[in-house]
Amino acid sequence: MSPDRIDIAEPAPLGAGTNTHPEGHAMYMLEHELARSRMSEMQVEAEARAESRARRLYVARRAARRAERAVQRAARLSAAVY
Repeated sequence: MSPDRIDIAEPAPLGAGTNTHPEGHAMYMLEHELARSRMSEMQVEAEARAESRARRLYVARRAARRAERAVQRAARLSAAVY
């Protein structure tokens, strides 16, 4: 292997690479914070969607129960007439 090539099978020693400069470390920290913030936002959005879905299911089931009771009431009234 020529000296200008990097062997990717061996990890770089600590302190080697572009992150040794303070700017590189600051950029890494900013990117890490941005990713963490975005993941947090996505988690909040997912929880809001789940809560919204649960609420819609609750309302739909309640409406179905009311409709079923109305059908039963109508059937009883109809049977009482005849």
